[in-house]
Amino acid sequence: MRRPPSPKAETLFWALLTALGYFLLANLSLYATKGADNIAAVWPPSGYFLAMLLLMPRRARLAAFGGMMVASSAANILGGALALQSAAFTAANMAEGALALWLIDRARGPLSFMEPRSVALFSVAAIAASIVSAVVATLLGGGGFDFFRSWLTTVALGMLIIAPPIVMLARLAASGLLRHTNRATIIEAVVVLTLAAAVTLLCFSQSAYPVTFLPCLAVVAASYRLGPFGAAAGVLIVTVITAATTGQGIGPIAAMDEPPETIVLFLQFYLLVLLGTALSLASLLVGRQRLAKRLEQSNRWLLQAEAAALVGHWRVDLVRWTIQWSDQAYRVHGLEPGTPVDVEYSVEQYLPDDRAEVRAILEEAVRTGNAFEYQGRIVRADGAIRHVRSHGSIEMNRNGKATGIFGTVQDVTETVENARILEAARSAAERVANTDMLTGLPNRRHTLAFLERALDDARDKGAPLAVAIFDIDHFKRINDTHGHGVGDAVIRRVAQRAKASLREEDMVGRFGGEEFVCVFQRSSAQAAELAAERLRKAIEGGGRSGEDIPPATVSVGLAAYAGDTSVEALLQRADEALYRAKREGRNRLRMAA
Repeated sequence: MRRPPSPKAETLFWALLTALGYFLLANLSLYATKGADNIAAVWPPSGYFLAMLLLMPRRARLAAFGGMMVASSAANILGGALALQSAAFTAANMAEGALALWLIDRARGPLSFMEPRSVALFSVAAIAASIVSAVVATLLGGGGFDFFRSWLTTVALGMLIIAPPIVMLARLAASGLLRHTNRATIIEAVVVLTLAAAVTLLCFSQSAYPVTFLPCLAVVAASYRLGPFGAAAGVLIVTVITAATTGQGIGPIAAMDEPPETIVLFLQFYLLVLLGTALSLASLLVGRQRLAKRLEQSNRWLLQAEAAALVGHWRVDLVRWTIQWSDQAYRVHGLEPGTPVDVEYSVEQYLPDDRAEVRAILEEAVRTGNAFEYQGRIVRADGAIRHVRSHGSIEMNRNGKATGIFGTVQDVTETVENARILEAARSAAERVANTDMLTGLPNRRHTLAFLERALDDARDKGAPLAVAIFDIDHFKRINDTHGHGVGDAVIRRVAQRAKASLREEDMVGRFGGEEFVCVFQRSSAQAAELAAERLRKAIEGGGRSGEDIPPATVSVGLAAYAGDTSVEALLQRADEALYRAKREGRNRLRMAA
């Protein structure tokens, strides 16, 4: 396993790399300015120095500034500059690197040429640093406005053009992506950049045809195929070729009938527009690719969620009168995804009882623009009937006119069936809780609740009401003589005959033991008395022929509602009448006072 270098060795490495690269590029650039018309469009050392500062660890930056200072001073002196002038130029170049680095470091997150915002930040930092550098160089070097403008443009282009490809290539190498990149991709990159160089060389090696737009197309192609690195590398290739040929008086720009200063400015403007277009296009393409990947992932998650929840989505285009279903919407309807369907088909699948309601809800939603929700039953393609729930919203244009309907459809058959089962279980439990198990009549709790509601109706609406309490005469003797089994049979027969003798709106319930309560709703005292007497006689009739159940009679106490304040008070009056009937010989009816 390789041991990482020590901090001192790493710092020394970056300092030497910065000094050596800066010195070579500075000498090369100074040599290039001695060609025809003394043309210099770009100052590459500034971009190289900024790239090194961005790539190296923070602890190596101070040493790198020292190495750059030595390299810059040596290059300027070798180029013929005086000591004080060399010191001024070196100070200006150090200032531009420090300011650009500071502005970039202040941004949130690392610098990335894949993001439009980050590219804009880098451009602003480079231009701001170039302005400060030009001011320092002009003030310390004693130059005028033309010197200021020349310094500003060459340094700015140097940082904008040279730094991005160096940083991106170094990061690709450090991340290991270059080693894992397939051969086809590498070959494509080489071919695309080679073609960009060939097109540029072809255009700028002649002056007969002003075809300066062709290198732009080549760089756009490199940006499209290779992303930000292709854009930066393509611009760098074009810069090297155009600066070299134009500096030698070759090419369509050098052939312009203008002073050298104007030619340089035009070349710089050309490179600046090319750079801005390429980097912006590349970053936007990367953003589009990332957005497309996120959209693809979101769609995949949506399909998975729809499948898990048995929820599909659909959209009706109200302008073209077409409908689109998601795969899960097809599955809900029992169809293969992609099967042609129309708007009418989607509505016709509902059962006739639900179809009209669905149409009305959708038409109302389109008319008002409000959200909608409905539930109904559909007939699937396989003939199965399923319960579905749908809800959605209306899409409106700028004029407030409905242009589409977006909704979801969910198979809720299991939910509906489970609710039905739960309701049935609840009803059964309620019946058990409210029913006397021996007779099947309402039990004491249910009877009292029924009587409470009837009393409220009588009290609030003035409806007549009467209550009868009856029990089986000499029931203890029946139990003692024939046994409890026979006694239970007698109770059941009394209950059946009592219920059969009453109207549907009246109720008889078992209060406990051999005691029963009858509630006569909306019955006057006279009508209730006739009904209670009919009940008593029906029970008195004895058993059927062949039955082993002995005959039985009942005593009845009847009380008509007379402003009683509670159920207990009304029952107390009926109970008193019952005891009077017993005292007077049983098997008779007595009316409460």
